[in-house]
Amino acid sequence: MTEAAAIDNVISIEELSLDYGKLNVLHSLSLAIPRGKITVLAGANGCGKSTLLRAIRRLHKPSKGHILLEELNLHSLGEKALARKIGLLTQSPSAPEDMTVQELVRLGRYPHQTLLQPWSAGDAEAIEQAMAGTGVGHLRDRRLGSLSGGQLQRAWIAMVLAQETDIICLDEPVNHLDLAHQLECLELVYRLKEQFGRTVVLVLHDLNLAARYGDRLVFLRGGKIVATGAPADLVTEERVAEVFGVQVRIITDPVHGRPLCIPLRLAEKSLA
Repeated sequence: MTEAAAIDNVISIEELSLDYGKLNVLHSLSLAIPRGKITVLAGANGCGKSTLLRAIRRLHKPSKGHILLEELNLHSLGEKALARKIGLLTQSPSAPEDMTVQELVRLGRYPHQTLLQPWSAGDAEAIEQAMAGTGVGHLRDRRLGSLSGGQLQRAWIAMVLAQETDIICLDEPVNHLDLAHQLECLELVYRLKEQFGRTVVLVLHDLNLAARYGDRLVFLRGGKIVATGAPADLVTEERVAEVFGVQVRIITDPVHGRPLCIPLRLAEKSLA
């Protein structure tokens, strides 16, 4: 790796393997995450996307290999130090329904607080900015149980933003959202990159959304990386058939200029 490439990559994953008991989930996987870009992990169900994302946030311990965060071994950092660098929103997060939006967002400030300084003006400012950036400021006193799916998802993202991390990991943030709220959520993610220079690692099932919003795609299959690259290079009819087992027609989105995937039928190998 050249010195320039090392500077551009905020996370380097080297020969990573990870097991669930006797089941090997990730196999000698190596990947570099570029700084200030949206990297989308994509692939069929069970390919290891969410496991890899959680490993980046050190929720899973690898059986082999390591992850470097700006040349520091991830496992050399204390939990609070790591939480100040990487924020994670998992699939279907939960919190008490009677908690308010503001109380949820406040949880994002935990990594920055100490016994001598449990709360500060900086914490209050970070919370206000996070709620303003996600458009939930007017919902601050609403109970979580009273929110729509889109509102609730924005509140969770606001909590992650309040951590003020340079790296944000989101696991299927548009899952269970309707089309309008999917676009609302991903436009917010895009603004985080464009306006604030955040590095985003995103798990998405929808290949068209991945191609539209991702700067870089990572295709996984069976716990291994099949290919990485720009959407225009990766989203081809042959590659989609290989990774997802579906025959498709690829056209260029006339509005955004990104690849657009039109499913036709299961690939022959999937029908066998």
